[in-house]
Amino acid sequence: MTSDMTASPYFNIAQYLPETAAKYPDQAAVIFASGRGKDKKSTSMTYAALNRQCDRYAWGLRQSGISMGTTVLLMVRPSPQFIALTFALFKIGAVPILIDPGMGVKRLLDCIRNVAPDAVVGIPLTHLARILFPGSFTSVKTCIVVGASMGFLGKSLDKIAPTTGKPFDCAQTTPASPAAILFTSGSTGPAKGVLYEHGMFRAQVRLLAKVYDFQPGEVDLPGLPVFALFDAAFAMTCVIPDMDPARPAKVNPQYIVRAVKDYGVTTSFGSPAIWKRVSGYCRQEALALPSVKRILMAGAPVPGALIAQTKEILPGGDVYTPYGATESLPIASISGQDILAETFSMTRQGRGICVGRPVPDVRVRIIEIQDRAISDMASAKILAAGQIGEIIVNGPSVTREYYLEEAATRCSKIDDGDTFWHRIGDAGYLDEAGRLWFCGRKDHRVITEMETLFTVPIEAIYNCHPRVARSALVGIGKRGRQIPAIIIEPEKGFFPRTKKTTESFKQALIRLAAGHDQCRSIRHLLFHRSFPVDIRHNAKIFREKLARWAEEHLE
Repeated sequence: MTSDMTASPYFNIAQYLPETAAKYPDQAAVIFASGRGKDKKSTSMTYAALNRQCDRYAWGLRQSGISMGTTVLLMVRPSPQFIALTFALFKIGAVPILIDPGMGVKRLLDCIRNVAPDAVVGIPLTHLARILFPGSFTSVKTCIVVGASMGFLGKSLDKIAPTTGKPFDCAQTTPASPAAILFTSGSTGPAKGVLYEHGMFRAQVRLLAKVYDFQPGEVDLPGLPVFALFDAAFAMTCVIPDMDPARPAKVNPQYIVRAVKDYGVTTSFGSPAIWKRVSGYCRQEALALPSVKRILMAGAPVPGALIAQTKEILPGGDVYTPYGATESLPIASISGQDILAETFSMTRQGRGICVGRPVPDVRVRIIEIQDRAISDMASAKILAAGQIGEIIVNGPSVTREYYLEEAATRCSKIDDGDTFWHRIGDAGYLDEAGRLWFCGRKDHRVITEMETLFTVPIEAIYNCHPRVARSALVGIGKRGRQIPAIIIEPEKGFFPRTKKTTESFKQALIRLAAGHDQCRSIRHLLFHRSFPVDIRHNAKIFREKLARWAEEHLE
């Protein structure tokens, strides 16, 4: 990993790129892989070339009015250009805004309106949206088109960037300076812009290096574009896979396997939805991925069966399940080996999902659940080991605020003297060994007249049935008097088609749950062909939609 220049009062996350380019100028920084057909093509760029392109972009953007502190909506497809532009904005000291376009047009426009960008740097489609929906872009003063400007969309990036030029020095930002605005997935409410500072990114780099031991020269295949930006800090080569990052569950596994084998990929971060398809394909074709040291799966609970299936194709590697959120990543981590050997059997018995021990420098507490703002830690009740409550975290990588969202910030932060705690919004507990167990989203808990039920522990019990792809616990009615229902999405080919097969399947699930006290109050069981899930990971279940569906289908 490159140096952090801790002796200086200034720090800019973009420093990692020129440092790495100076040490490893001829190493491939980014490879844009194309997996389609026999005539597959790929383009690559060395670190020296990437840094030069970044500097060209930085000069052109600054001369076009983008300066330190300018908030810039960046809408560019995963590519070497995306990486160069992001680092160019970092070098200027501007603040890139990264929003997942797969969330849908209306939600995307709402996010843009709420964050009020000063500038837009994006592909022509972005600028067409700007013209068609001007109400979401009223704050924009500068428009840069990445691609054909067609004479009316804005300034062309190719025309404003000089063909050659001197190096662009990083702006003298401090660790507390705004660095980027990254949006949450919006899977449990409106997506919110999380304000990152340069020092928070540095803390993430340090933590990831400690936990996963990334080494210069490794080859990374990120399933989520934003994670490609970390590779420069570790002097790793980034292979951009041939996939739609907004549709990970639709990925072509052949393309991923081909990229892994062609470029000797050693590490990858991605949704469980990606690796379910890839590991299933490898099992079917009797393939292994011997170059891979580690696969990081995150974004949703990772089933133990998927971990076992993926480990089968990694003769020299392991699976890891980092736990965190857009506001704080990473928080905890555990290896697939430890899950299968120690905790998966407890998950199947309804204990929740173990996400490991907190990573270095990050503190985790469990407090009594409250559905209101908590002003300070004196107003929070800390729970003992084994008690399920609300997970809160503190550490150098934990973000301080949502951008232009004061009310959301107040509800998610707890003052603690000269520091603060972030409320993850998840329920869970710490065991006697200091391991953190995840029990589902706090807002998804079902509160009946008699008890509180948590989603993940109960769902894991029903998921033990070999014909269950996944399950979802939902509450019908007003909280405090909710009626619990379990909804089952069967494995492909096993959806019951007759009353007889439906009743047989139901009885098997009732017998499976009979030995577990936490399932005793669940009287309603429904089958659903395909759960509504989040766009970013294609794995987080939209339980609110399922609850409405269940209410309509109860007998």
